[in-house]
Amino acid sequence: MFPHHTVVRLQDTDAAGILYFANQFRMIHEAYEELFDKIGFGFARLIKDCDFFLPIVHAEADYTAPLSVGDKLEIIISIEKIGQTSFILNYRLTRAGQVVGTAKTVHVSIDKRTKGKISLPPPLREALTKVK
Repeated sequence: MFPHHTVVRLQDTDAAGILYFANQFRMIHEAYEELFDKIGFGFARLIKDCDFFLPIVHAEADYTAPLSVGDKLEIIISIEKIGQTSFILNYRLTRAGQVVGTAKTVHVSIDKRTKGKISLPPPLREALTKVK
């Protein structure tokens, strides 16, 4: 499991002052990017140096409590599954220990040149296994 910390900003809210639903996806994506930096597959490296990429092919979220400006969040990422060509990440958003939202993303490994599915590269698979 991997923790990420963030704060709800004014720009994250809607006219009612509540977290705009799409911004939960932005927040979990920031957590995902930080996780990948930590495991050695940061986006700068993926874009510049690797011959594969990891698009999100499915995303879902649930919102269990309203969030407002200044709310401090911890986003915990866990790995649900590592398959042959894909992996699934789960996200649990908490405020002061209370679960306020959950999300899931499914990522597929593709060849940058052909855009076709490929097996997860062994170094990435190994790095993901250590997070689990």
